[in-house]
Amino acid sequence: MVSLNEVSGSRLARQRAGIKEWAGLAVLALPTVLLGLDVTILYLALPALAADLQPSSTQALWIMDAYGFMIAGFLITMGTLGDRIGRRRLLMIGAVGFGITSVIAAYSTNAAMLIAARALLGVAGATLMPSTLALISNMFGDVRQRALAIGVWATMFALGMALGPVVGGVLLERFWWGSAFLVAVPVVTVLLIAAPILLPEYRAKRSGPLDFTSVLLSLAATLPAVYGVKEIAKAGLEPVSLLVLLLGGVMALAFVRRQKRLADPLLDMRLFGSRTFSAALIVLLVGLVGVSGVMLLVTQYLQLVAGLTPLAAGLWMGPPALMMVLAGIVAPLIARRIRPGYVVGAALTLSTLGYWLLASVDVNSSGVGMAIAGFSLVYLGLGTIAALGTDLVVGAAPSEKVGSASAMSEMVQELGVALGVALLGSLATFVYRAQVSATIAEGEIAEAADIVEESLWATVSAGESLPAGVLLEAQQAFTAGLNVTATVGGIAILALAVVSIVSLRHVAAIGEEVQEHSAEKGEPCSL
Repeated sequence: MVSLNEVSGSRLARQRAGIKEWAGLAVLALPTVLLGLDVTILYLALPALAADLQPSSTQALWIMDAYGFMIAGFLITMGTLGDRIGRRRLLMIGAVGFGITSVIAAYSTNAAMLIAARALLGVAGATLMPSTLALISNMFGDVRQRALAIGVWATMFALGMALGPVVGGVLLERFWWGSAFLVAVPVVTVLLIAAPILLPEYRAKRSGPLDFTSVLLSLAATLPAVYGVKEIAKAGLEPVSLLVLLLGGVMALAFVRRQKRLADPLLDMRLFGSRTFSAALIVLLVGLVGVSGVMLLVTQYLQLVAGLTPLAAGLWMGPPALMMVLAGIVAPLIARRIRPGYVVGAALTLSTLGYWLLASVDVNSSGVGMAIAGFSLVYLGLGTIAALGTDLVVGAAPSEKVGSASAMSEMVQELGVALGVALLGSLATFVYRAQVSATIAEGEIAEAADIVEESLWATVSAGESLPAGVLLEAQQAFTAGLNVTATVGGIAILALAVVSIVSLRHVAAIGEEVQEHSAEKGEPCSL
């Protein structure tokens, strides 16, 4: 039996990383940025894509959602598969798949072909994130260097998301919508050339064959859960959505029971015996719920209320992205002297000021500056929990289980994003419709009432066909929804700050594990 204390001690004893390892980190940043880019770049390409392929409304939704569904569904499987066949090998296989399917997506001739390509992109994307994170744990044995490397890695995804609208805007001004997918080709090419030179290979020494029943159960649990949450965000608490969520829950229970019986499970449930591992996952989950809920509303506010173009809105999102990058790099450095739980708690407390600013935003021209300032503070908290939370999850797992732990970290964050959009997005929609119904008399604009109450997107699209003043009323109602959502999110994040301090107070400052772990009680995980 190997305790976490021994695992941490052995990691501290490893040789410090040199130039080759830091160059390898730059290589691992490439697929991470690419995945972030792929999340947001399609938002700008969708109108041109729709005009060319003429998808139905259902097909348009699947074009957007198929990618995320498949990433979420295959993360656990791919994380464990990398531990067994080799993390670098899986990264390169996934990169080849991502490049090929990106070309297929770019030259799709109909909506069905594009949906299939997006689904395959999701499967390939699921190999990249856990592989890159697990390889970082191999390359950076010194815990302080590892924490900083993970901080850099964690910010790259956000940087890619921030660059998506900018890159997409530039490409669509010069080329057709398919060019948004071809961005992956040069990135994959560089990765395939550099990976064998700069990245080490690692596979678990003792591992049995992949249990395909567990793979099917993980998909049967994850896909219905993510689908149900997304449907609730779009249509509310419908019976079908609740039934799908129930099915996902039942399959999740079956998955857990099977993992406990297997000698070599797909996901080792004993990882959750680590207090640090479980607490860090909770911080990542709740933190992403708060951020993702307001992120969607802020981007809509900039375009639909402030009237910015997608490219201008993307540029305005630069300062928050920069704040996240700084937090992801600086937080691990601060955590060398101050316990990570306290650093996370302080950063989340500062984030609540950002939520307060967003709760004060109005439809005036000054609202853009306040919204960006508030969202920058929100991203400060996100950068901190992404860096330190992920490092705590990875650091709590033994080396042969890092791929599985990395996948669990990514899975929790995917679920947090989906829950944030569903819960806080639904709250914003409720406030919007309630205020619109209260301020706009249907008798005066009977023809426009259905459009206005549907969404602000529909109202803006109707444009000049609506009576005077209606658009302003809808914008005020949307802003009220943003204010209420930010208030609720801020309260949740403030509570999470307290939970972080309490639940992670036993974790020593980074680099002091050898001296202090021996004094801890109740932390070891028998693996």
